[in-house]
Amino acid sequence: MSTRTDLTNATHDPALRSWVESANDGATDFPIQNLPYGRFRRAGSDEAFRIGVAIGDQVLDLKLASEQSPWPDAVSPLLEPLAAGDLNAFMALGAPAWSRMRAALSAALAADSLQAPFLELCLLPQSACAMALPCRIGDYTDFYAGIHHATTIGKLFRPDNPLLPNYKWVPIGYHGRASSIGLSGPVKRPHGQTMAPGASAPVFGPSAKLDYELEVGAIVGRANAQGQAVPIAEAEDALFGLVLLNDWSARDIQAWEYQPLGPFLAKNFASSISPWIVTMEALAPFRRPFTRPAGDPQPLPYLDGAFNRAAGAIDIVLEVWLQTAAMRAAGQNAMRLSQSNMSDAYWTWAQMLTHHASNGCNLQPGDLLGSGTLSGADAGGRGSLMELSSNGRSPITLPGGEQRSFLQDGDTLTLRACCQQSGAVRIGLGEVSGTIVG
Repeated sequence: MSTRTDLTNATHDPALRSWVESANDGATDFPIQNLPYGRFRRAGSDEAFRIGVAIGDQVLDLKLASEQSPWPDAVSPLLEPLAAGDLNAFMALGAPAWSRMRAALSAALAADSLQAPFLELCLLPQSACAMALPCRIGDYTDFYAGIHHATTIGKLFRPDNPLLPNYKWVPIGYHGRASSIGLSGPVKRPHGQTMAPGASAPVFGPSAKLDYELEVGAIVGRANAQGQAVPIAEAEDALFGLVLLNDWSARDIQAWEYQPLGPFLAKNFASSISPWIVTMEALAPFRRPFTRPAGDPQPLPYLDGAFNRAAGAIDIVLEVWLQTAAMRAAGQNAMRLSQSNMSDAYWTWAQMLTHHASNGCNLQPGDLLGSGTLSGADAGGRGSLMELSSNGRSPITLPGGEQRSFLQDGDTLTLRACCQQSGAVRIGLGEVSGTIVG
């Protein structure tokens, strides 16, 4: 495969419609062309969590669907791990199995499907679902692929040399904490050591510079054995899908602790992801060529390949929204803080995965790779408050006159993302929110 056209198939047909009417609403994140996977149960129940597929405003329960509906012989074995609620086991089956399952789900949910009478009984409104992490996340690595973020942050501290010498040669990353990854919900303000300018000793207390980071996360689907690299030509087949990611950050704690080993308590207290994994196959119509600015070094050979050059980038519009406690009390809607695009990332997902495994590091199904903050080139695309407020020197003004340099208790921060273009049906990644509590 070498072009975006080669990636698309009947499941991406913009004329395709579903018998689930809400999936045909052009504003939904989850038309039949999307079909993301998530883990759910009925809200308020103690049922076991199981795997479902989002379709419009509904969830198709794959446990019930495997029991209630006929399926082709080649598909039934693929449904077994999904019916058991084990998305990791399904991902371990590999890319050909993922594609066969997507084709079967698309056919089953299409408007002319003979399975419709069986599957109608297997739907549950999303509003009636309690969601869990979509898979077991064994390890988490956060990269630094947003060059506009890296440049803006660098200028705050190194005006004459914002990017360090290695940035354009190697995908920079650090290992995060998988145990503190969750979905939308309250985010407890972290405590840690901070060192005030001019002070002779640090103090311990709550972070005064709590921030968000607008990121996308990739879920690894295929393992590699320890000691075995993943060539870039095979990296795409090891990537299962994408989620939204907010890597909450305590900037004042980070400034004191990060030298010499990098992020620690400033990052590992909470990271939030969206509940639905949008598969890489669903994103095929939104692939773009990967290019480097004129004069920049080209990737080293192990990070370069024909497919990566032709379609390594992905056009995903990313948004950040903020609603303060005062705005909520006054009935004011959230304010959009920024809008940027995943296609501006300096490194592709294939490059990040290939580099991660290049030393023989063994990745596992369910591992999470973060993109790093994905800011745009201009002020309207800043993906963190540290950028928007110039590290607190220029607070932003909100409706009603409030100002923010960093997040305050009661603030609700929401990330959203979608893909849309002429000739393709709009799909979304959903959203992820967090409300700061003291």
